[in-house]
Amino acid sequence: MIRKQLILSVICALFLMSCGDGASSNNTENKAVVKDKPIPTFNADSAYNYVQKQVDFGPRVPNTMSHDMCGAYIANELQRHGAKVTEQKMTVYAYDGTALNGVNIIGSINPEIRTRVILAAHWDTRQVADQDEDKSRQNEPILGANDGGSGVGVLLEVARAIGNSPNKPKVGVDIIFFDVEDYGRPAFEKDQSGDSGYCLGSKYWAENPHVDGYSAYYGILLDMVGAKNPSYLKEGVSMYFAPRIVRKVWKTAQRKGYGEFFVDQKGPQLTDDHLYVNEIAKIPMIDIIDLDPSGAETFFKHWHTHNDNMDAIDKKSLEAVGVTLLQVLYNE
Repeated sequence: MIRKQLILSVICALFLMSCGDGASSNNTENKAVVKDKPIPTFNADSAYNYVQKQVDFGPRVPNTMSHDMCGAYIANELQRHGAKVTEQKMTVYAYDGTALNGVNIIGSINPEIRTRVILAAHWDTRQVADQDEDKSRQNEPILGANDGGSGVGVLLEVARAIGNSPNKPKVGVDIIFFDVEDYGRPAFEKDQSGDSGYCLGSKYWAENPHVDGYSAYYGILLDMVGAKNPSYLKEGVSMYFAPRIVRKVWKTAQRKGYGEFFVDQKGPQLTDDHLYVNEIAKIPMIDIIDLDPSGAETFFKHWHTHNDNMDAIDKKSLEAVGVTLLQVLYNE
């Protein structure tokens, strides 16, 4: 997971936009009675096992064998569940000039349908534990059960649920696992100047989509969605670029009984994979991400530490996000 940075340049625009978008659209949505369509069963145990499988490979840092083995596993699972798989290989360069061999893994469901929705998460893990209290271990890579593993686990289970169901969504779905998201400049480095080096895979995809002329109606990014008692706030960049999609997703979650997690509160503006999809690919994408509603911290306590292991993962959180995603897709 990246060292998230506030994007101060859009705060004023966000305020004006939220005011202007306000009453009329909200009133229209509130008056509409939404009848949720039947969805396949999302198995929280299966999603949890998908997280465990990733962790079993160890840290999934680019240029390592565990990274390559996990990537092959993810691609195989997508294919096994009936998705058309594209592996977008790339060489990108880290903040310190290190050449990183990465691969964005795309699983396309209903590839023949032109109206498409993106579901995304990053599948790599951090090369250092720069937030760990044990300074002697800060240079070691982390397991990333929540930060990386949870989003992938939810989306692999979504792919399994759709693939095993005779009832398919009426839209095309592209599940995109972005690579090289988390290989950013460590917080303990004295020189913090220049590009922080995060989100390299999503930036590469936004500049070089896997299909020429690719477009999608909207996208939903998952990041750190598996912790206990999460607070998915309405992240600021999401509200700037795609407020209608935020409302659609949050209202769906509330109808499904997950309002305690999908909090009706605006959060900070973050640099995450969705930023480049919005800015470069011009596809409105939101970020479902666990944030501290008090504002005292940005993320959970095990963020970028060695405590980001399976003890941090809760099946109820995985279920809340997975069921919500399926309902959003099947309502289209």
